[in-house]
Parts: sequence; structure tokens; C-alpha cells
Amino acid sequence: MQIRTLAHSIVLASAALTFSGTTQAADLKVQTSFNSGDFAYQYLQENWAPKLEKVTDGDVSINLMPIGSVVPYKETMEAVSMGLLDGDMTAPAYFTGKDPVFALMGDLIAGYDKPSQFLDFCQKGGGEDVLQKAIDAQVGDKIKVVGCGPYKREALVAAVPIRSVEDLEGVKIRSPEGLAAAVFERAGATPVNIPFSEVYTSLQQGVVDAADASAYVNNDASGLHDIAKYPIYPGIHSMSSQQFTLNQQTWESLSEEDQKALGQWFYNAFHDLAKAVQEKDESLVARDKKKEDMTVIDWPQEERDQFREIARGAWEAFGDKSELAQQALQAHLEYMRETGLLKGGDTAETVAASQESQD
Repeated sequence: MQIRTLAHSIVLASAALTFSGTTQAADLKVQTSFNSGDFAYQYLQENWAPKLEKVTDGDVSINLMPIGSVVPYKETMEAVSMGLLDGDMTAPAYFTGKDPVFALMGDLIAGYDKPSQFLDFCQKGGGEDVLQKAIDAQVGDKIKVVGCGPYKREALVAAVPIRSVEDLEGVKIRSPEGLAAAVFERAGATPVNIPFSEVYTSLQQGVVDAADASAYVNNDASGLHDIAKYPIYPGIHSMSSQQFTLNQQTWESLSEEDQKALGQWFYNAFHDLAKAVQEKDESLVARDKKKEDMTVIDWPQEERDQFREIARGAWEAFGDKSELAQQALQAHLEYMRETGLLKGGDTAETVAASQESQD
């Protein structure tokens, strides 16, 4: 408790310096949802945190802190709104309990094929606007959304071969509660909610046949491929998004030029991080494909499209839970239709009508 109180004091002191005048360089204290040992955390710290000072001519620097450094991971929104943190870089899905909109903005299960598509949706397709409305509904106009989007497409860990949607029938899959579990259930699998820390032993003991875990590189580092020899790559399901937000007063203390630079910095960083993670993944996949005791499975596009169609039913169910969730769904569907991820003519309204007819 004393450590947390001290950390709060340090952050508040930093915030006071930031607000004291526009001539004072801003040193942003931003809590992330990354562990300090995560590849993503280390990559951003080493390659992108220093670049922010360069692109803002020394006006803005950033201190990316690991998950839980100042406040629990589900409390960053409130901490940013109160100025206990200058900002957060965290998963919107953590806030699903506040409104289902955060589930749809946090991870549209089976929705996108590449991180670049989701990042583009956020930057140019209305994603930032929806997320801003969602956060405003919780804390008022005290937080500015600077950017959002994912940096990885997760692989699916599997101890049994799953080569198609049909093969999901009856498969026990470790999955967090919420949208992911709903999608797997609609596809015929049996979602099992267990902590990530228990995934290894659960696969080893046959409690589950597969697991919604992480990127291929992270699954490999966790030793999951030692006991689950049929990984699906590229993954078919999760692409968890991150949000980058700042306290509104902190944001307003920056010049317009620095504000633009900060937003572009985020998207440049996450596009680059996504590329780096993919390169790591593909290097490991190439290695594993040479192993006699492993089979890396790549679903045909028609199976991926079929899984996406099944997932849409779960998206619609979540979209019906709140007005903001429906706005998020409509924004996703419109972007996906325009970019060819969904068949021409599929808008939120036509999909909803189709779902009603099926029900």
C-alpha cells in the first residue's frame, strides 16, 4: 500500500509539472497492459519510446510502465480521468463489465485478418470516435483517445487437429468469458473458462483440447507447443486491440503539432510492432513445420470466411446489449463491407435483418 501511495504521489507531481506551463516538456506517465518481460513491451520501450522525443523536437517524452505499476489493470480509465496517470495503453476489453461496447472495440473475434485492418478501422474508419464516445459515457470529457488497434493476430493452441469449422464440434477450448466464448460455442465447441496460468496443465491433463492463448511467439515461449502439437497459424479468432488515451488536460497542454505527432507515433509504432511480431511468429512457424512431431495448420480462406459468418451472430448479440455497442458494431461492419472483408451489401441493418430471420 505504501508503494502504491508513493507511486501516486510521483505521478501527481509529474502531472502538476505538466500542467504548470506549455514551455515545460511533457513527460507522459502511461501504464500499459504489458508485463515487463513481454516482447511487445520491450520492443516499444527500446524502439519507439525514444522516437517520440525526436518527432516532437523534445517537447514530449513517454514513460511506458508495466501492468499494475500504479493501479490495478481494470482501474486505468478512472486513474487517467483523475490525473493519477497521464495516460494508459491497455486493452479496452478489460472494461467490458462497464458496457459491451468495450468487448466489440477490444476484440472483434474472427473479424479481421490482419492487425493493419483493425488499426486502419480505428484511425480512418470511425473506431476512434466510437471508443471516445464509450469512454465519455463512463467518465465525461476527461480522457482523450489518441489511438487504438491491435499489434498481433493470436494463434490457436491445439492438442488435436482442427482443420475446419466442422472439426470444432465438441472440442473443449480454453476461452475467456464473453465474446470469444460465445463465438466458439456457436461454432460447436465447448468453451472452458480457466485462468491463463492453468492453460499448460489443463492441456497436459486433457481438461481442454485447445486454448485461446496468445501470439505464436508467446505460446512458444510458454512451452505450450511442447504438449499441443497442432497449432493453428495464422489464427482464426482473437486480435486483441489496445487503446492509447491521455488525460484531457494533459492532451490540451500539448501543442496542436505535438498532438498530431503523438497520434501518428502510436499508429506507426503499432504497425511496426505488428510487423516485428509477425516476423517472429513466421520464423518459429517455419522451424516447427520441419519437425516430425508437429503439424502447423493453416485454415483455407473459405473456412475462415465461414467462421467469420458464425461469429457475426455473436457480434449481433453483443451489439444488442447497448446503444454504444450497436454503434461499434455498425462501424465495424461498414468498414469491413467497404474493404471487402464482408460480402457487398452487408451493412449492420441487413445483417441484423438476416439474424432476425434466422432466429
